[in-house]
Amino acid sequence: MTETATSRGQFLSLHLLETLVAVLPVRDENGSPKTLVYGGAERHMITSQARRRAERVHARNRANAGQGPLAGRTTGLRTREWALITARALESHHGWDKDEAVTTARAVLEATGLKFGELSKKTVANLTKVLLFAPADTGDRIAAHIAAQAEELRAWRDSYLAAQSATATPKRGTRKPSEENGDEEGEAAAKTKDLPPLPKASRAAVLTALAPRDAIDIALYGRFLAEIADSPNVDGAVQSAHAFTIHEAEQVDDFYAAADDAKLERKKNALDFLDAADDAGAGMTGYQALISGTFYRHAVLDRHQLKTNLQVAGMTEEQASEATIAAEQEFVNAFVEAFPEAKKNSTASTGSLPGLVLAFEGERPYNYAGAFQKPVDENPVNTDEKEMATGGEGPAGLAGVRRLLRHHDFVSQRRPDIRSTRLLTYDPQVDALLDELNTSDANRVTTIGGLTP
Repeated sequence: MTETATSRGQFLSLHLLETLVAVLPVRDENGSPKTLVYGGAERHMITSQARRRAERVHARNRANAGQGPLAGRTTGLRTREWALITARALESHHGWDKDEAVTTARAVLEATGLKFGELSKKTVANLTKVLLFAPADTGDRIAAHIAAQAEELRAWRDSYLAAQSATATPKRGTRKPSEENGDEEGEAAAKTKDLPPLPKASRAAVLTALAPRDAIDIALYGRFLAEIADSPNVDGAVQSAHAFTIHEAEQVDDFYAAADDAKLERKKNALDFLDAADDAGAGMTGYQALISGTFYRHAVLDRHQLKTNLQVAGMTEEQASEATIAAEQEFVNAFVEAFPEAKKNSTASTGSLPGLVLAFEGERPYNYAGAFQKPVDENPVNTDEKEMATGGEGPAGLAGVRRLLRHHDFVSQRRPDIRSTRLLTYDPQVDALLDELNTSDANRVTTIGGLTP
């Protein structure tokens, strides 16, 4: 049966099982694998933040390279360096002096409402205090406006910096009474009030440049900017869950010894045994934590929210409908293909392929984490029919497929809005298992594109 636009559910639910061996895709502050406790057992975890960034960057890189359904479309950039990016555009495109460009860009963005690091600290002086997700051409747009209004903004900048210097915080030992009483926020507000405001047309130009506009990934993943009240926030259309192992966590602390090439060359060619003794031992030793396991991943796309975000950003209904379909295709591709890149060279983790991808539509999101509340027991299954069944469920990859599909079938019988079930596997063992499980109600596809209508 051919699907029409009216048959598409509001939510596209994606579920994925993947087996990873000796990897470390995400770490905590101590360099250890992240974990959570679920079903009374510790599980390894890959955070949704790590997953979302990998997916967002994967989609952005493909679009910028002219690949995939979002080829040529606008994407966003999340950074604290908008003042520096604007300054570089002023310098390279408009011939400004580097120092003047940085000073002006920082002043303009600060007067718009963004907070920067302390001027006395060179490493953060020109960085915003928060990461700001904005269209990638934001710096070019702000620079073009500054260059066009150079005479007015140079005069404003000089008065702004002079007033800022005059209201600078006194050195230690000369604090004002209001500061001594703990009224530092009020003091900061007073200082801001004393500064000459950015010309209205310039502030409007900066806000327009910072606005989400038609950046597809901002519409998908959303953004929150509290510092500028009149700069629109975006409720993301993508919901992402933390990935976790469907069995108990297993970790190995791998001892490594790194060789010193120069030392080994001397030792290899040493003519005197005393010289050889001096060159004994490794160049460096240490430990690294590695994890293995089968992970369950889940994400949801709210098609209505995505289309709304694009229309609010200025697209017509027809443009938003077209962009929504393209964004959905790229989102599904990134969900399957992208992977966090921590230790990618030493573990080849980014080459992993999922054992199973389950996709379906519905009128609400469906999270199947409950299918794995009881950890999978990977002990061999007892196949002796004469004895009572004992042992575990066998390898987690196959056991996870059985559980996930059984869970989906059970829920689908009770939720009539679930439809258009699709399955994709890159594992021949899973493919054979799907034949055994008689998944005739699902559409088995062979490409990522087949997961979306």
